[in-house]
Amino acid sequence: MAWFKRDNPPKAKGPAPRVKVPEGLWTKCVSCGETIYTKDIESNLNVCPKCNHHYRVSSRKRLEILLDEGSFTEFDAGVVSVDFLDFKDSKSYQERIDAALAKGGSKDAIICGAGRIEGTPVQICVFDFSFMGGSMGSVVGEKITRGIERAISDRTPCIIVSASGGARMQESILSLMQMAKTSAALAKLREEGLPFVSILTDPTTGGVTASFAMLGDINMAEPKALIGFAGPRVIEQTIRQKLPQGFQRSEYLLDHGMVDVIVDRSKMKAQLSSILKMLYRP
Repeated sequence: MAWFKRDNPPKAKGPAPRVKVPEGLWTKCVSCGETIYTKDIESNLNVCPKCNHHYRVSSRKRLEILLDEGSFTEFDAGVVSVDFLDFKDSKSYQERIDAALAKGGSKDAIICGAGRIEGTPVQICVFDFSFMGGSMGSVVGEKITRGIERAISDRTPCIIVSASGGARMQESILSLMQMAKTSAALAKLREEGLPFVSILTDPTTGGVTASFAMLGDINMAEPKALIGFAGPRVIEQTIRQKLPQGFQRSEYLLDHGMVDVIVDRSKMKAQLSSILKMLYRP
């Protein structure tokens, strides 16, 4: 039996060792439930290749997607929020600002600057949802207003890409004042005959929706983006009624005349360029 023992060694006792899969290698889509190689989602502009679910992207990534390579110049990067009201709840406002800054992304909830879209010069403001939920405080309102004023001065279109939970409660009435401030600046832009294109992404809510985000000459939206003032759960609890299927999503707003067009992220730059060429004459 020596030959049998050599060709068939005894099986190892106990369970087989587990193979460690690197964290983040695979992503389970929150929409279709498919497990997808994470790099496939990233290479597809952070869009699920199976169901077309649009994941949120950083403001820097958004600028890469929309602008011509190497054309972006940032303005007002050093303007940062301060806790002028000494606001406190579970954490102080300054602690929340410091935590957001520690992530190493934007210095506030928006990045503004100048760039080109297929050769067309623009002033562009892009929200960063990772910074305190993209909330609009006095810095956000100031940077948007300055961006609009530069568009007037340079005679270029203005583009704002929104992704926000609304006005920043830690700044109280001063955050709500930014609604009127930015809307007034856009009125001046319109008087000058310069186009404003508003791009609504997931989510665009609260005071941002109630002001500049819905004032575009063209309001564009990404698929299935949540767009509204109060959230659907708050509305249901207030009116004590069940809301329609898809309420406050891009497709619902398109059907009811609140947005002009829904565009996939991969086609957004080309569509935006086409719109600017129709509306803008240097």
